[in-house]
Parts: sequence; structure tokens; C-alpha cells
Amino acid sequence: MPRAAATKARKQATQERSRATVEALLAATARVLVREGYDRASTNKIAAAAGVSVGSLYQYFPSKEALVAAVQDRHVEHMLSEVRATMTQAVHRPLPEAARELVRVMIAAHAVSPKLHRVLVEQIPRVRGLAQIERVGEEALSMTRVYLGAHASSLAVEDLEMAAFIVVTCVEALTHAAVLYRPALLGDESFVDEVTAVVIRYLGYRAPEGDARERT
Repeated sequence: MPRAAATKARKQATQERSRATVEALLAATARVLVREGYDRASTNKIAAAAGVSVGSLYQYFPSKEALVAAVQDRHVEHMLSEVRATMTQAVHRPLPEAARELVRVMIAAHAVSPKLHRVLVEQIPRVRGLAQIERVGEEALSMTRVYLGAHASSLAVEDLEMAAFIVVTCVEALTHAAVLYRPALLGDESFVDEVTAVVIRYLGYRAPEGDARERT
């Protein structure tokens, strides 16, 4: 059985010059992945795109897989930052507003770099699986479950654990499909409207009595 390629960086960049080299390598890896795909990408191509020698590349990363794993980590962190910021702000908002924010943040998270996201999801689960990408959905699931619990009185659904799973999975699936097959939808406000409507109808939202804002 062939030995699995190392997916961890060889050393951490601590000085400004070394950090700049690592930044250049990661940016070059992303560009080469988008342009060439995973199979055609190589350390030689990445080093050339970064403007450094292959020897310099290997000082920091032992393999192509390690570079791709580092790009994946950075991509996921960008996505998570979008999810955390928006969901934290939406927690006290009524469902029509919060649902729209959930849809928006999932679209924004996937749109950080849609071409790169497509490569990462479609072509490189072999590096170390999809666990990193799935962290985004897991965090959105946790936040959505908390939100539904705080607003349970205005919802028709009773199993909030299942409801949170269905909502996040539905939004994630629609957003992911848009990234893969209909990228123009990522900037289409009507797409946000339709996905939001799906969420609200499924949850059986009822505006609290006397809250005119939520019924409008």
C-alpha cells in the first residue's frame, strides 16, 4: 500500500520574509488549482507561479498535498468568518429576517472564491476528506439550532434538532448546486428570495400576536 502524502506544513513562517513566501505559495496554489485542476497541479508549477524555487517551496511544504491542505484550511476559515459574523447578528431578529441572513451568509461563504471552492469540493477529497469543508455546515447547524430554540413559539415544527438539520442542509445543497452549476445565481437577489421562502414555509412560521413588523 502506498504511503499517504504528508499534508502538514514542514515549518511555520515566523519572519516577515518567510511569511511573504508562504503567502505567495498559497496564493499560487489556489491559482494553479483553479487553472489546472488538482491532478495537473504540481509543486513545480506552483513554485513557478509563486516566483520561488522548488527548493524554497519544500522548505515550508513537503508535498503538493500539504499546500492544498493549507489552502483548504484558509478557505474554510474565510467561510466560517462569514457564517459566525452574520449568524451572531441575526440571533435576535424575527424569522423572516434571520432566514434571509442565513441564506445570504451561506451564499457569501460559498462565494468567497467559488471557482476554488468547486475545485476543493469536487477534486480533492483525496487529500484528507471533506471534514474541513463540512465544518462550515456544522457551525451553521449549531447556530441555527440555537436560533430555533429561542424562537420556538413562532414555529410550527416541533423537532428543532431535525428542523435545524433540514434547513441548513437545504440551504447548503441549493447554494452548493448554484456554485457548481448556476454560478450566476450567487449574485441574484431573487435566488435569495426563493430559498428564504422555502425555509419560512417549511418551518411554519407564525408572527407573534401584535407584532406588525413580523407580519408585513
